[in-house]
Amino acid sequence: MDITDLRIALFSGNYNMTVDGANKALNRLVGYLLAKGASVRVYSPTVDDPDFEPTGDLVSVPSVAIPGRSEYRIPLSLSSRVREDLARFAPNIVHISSPDRVSRQAAAWARRRHVPVACSVHTRFETYFRYYNLSFLEPLCVAWLRRLYRRCDALIAPSESFAQVLREQRMNYDIGIWTRGVERDIFRPDRRDTSWRRSWGLADDTPVIAFLGRLVMEKGLDVFADSIEALERRGVPHDVVVIGEGPAGDWFESRLPRAKFVGFQGGENLARALASCDMLFNPSVTETFGNVTLEAMACGLPVVAARATGSASIVKHGQTGFLVEPGSISAFADDLELYCRDTALRHKHGAAAREESAAYQWDAINQAVADTYLRLIRQKQRRG
Repeated sequence: MDITDLRIALFSGNYNMTVDGANKALNRLVGYLLAKGASVRVYSPTVDDPDFEPTGDLVSVPSVAIPGRSEYRIPLSLSSRVREDLARFAPNIVHISSPDRVSRQAAAWARRRHVPVACSVHTRFETYFRYYNLSFLEPLCVAWLRRLYRRCDALIAPSESFAQVLREQRMNYDIGIWTRGVERDIFRPDRRDTSWRRSWGLADDTPVIAFLGRLVMEKGLDVFADSIEALERRGVPHDVVVIGEGPAGDWFESRLPRAKFVGFQGGENLARALASCDMLFNPSVTETFGNVTLEAMACGLPVVAARATGSASIVKHGQTGFLVEPGSISAFADDLELYCRDTALRHKHGAAAREESAAYQWDAINQAVADTYLRLIRQKQRRG
């Protein structure tokens, strides 16, 4: 059996409705699998005006908008129409990528037919409760996730640091790694554009701290703002550029009145915005990999990030950036100040970050997922 024999049913909670690191990785995986001769069918909620065109065949599943976050939708059920389509497609492996009800039903559907189930884990969902004063629900969420993950044949994690967290949480003991790649031909240091900086009122010689991501509280917006305020109290020269949009945008702007909010940027525009900054500050603890961290590194930016799953597997402390205990405002401010004041160190770590990003090549990364599919199918066949 080889990759051309694969028939993959992929279930996603957000395949192309809004842009995020997880669905960009899923679309790139599907593109790779199709190019190699595999058959793939994707099942996900859909909207009339998605952020981008989906890669491959996409089947819409019943869904409803999330209250207060209408840009996302909750998959409701594996309807008879979807079940019929799934049966006609006859997958030999099911890949689920979110712990929603439809994915759980799809996993149950596969188990009844002795079809292996792989689950890629893209987000630390249990940590979200910390940002909405609901931390007491975190253990319940962990138990709820474990019930699904233990029923899968294997989990696929985007970083070794996150895989270790999953092992410690007893989620599963067959955990493969599907890291992320970066388009180094797009994200590169020579995208730096002095004219772009000036158009946003950024001085040539003032260090610029970048934030990149959706503007939602679980990205650590409060920690970011508190750390920037600490820099201001210390009188450290700096500017801030915020790249992204989201429901917490107004709140973030109120906390960072001097920052330049440049909105959503994609492709070469994103590369230009990143390369035109001088460092990335990523305080989030919810990511399981940190695509934004890798994109910034490819642009030659050193990174100050939370020592958490995701960035901890990418950033080499003291070489390509600094890792800080989550929520440590003074420590974040210390490292940001060091980069702001020491231009030579900033450039040295940025060059090392660019070099480190070369290790993340998409084809080899996606082939590892295909190899996991093939292994699970062979294991299931041997067990009868």
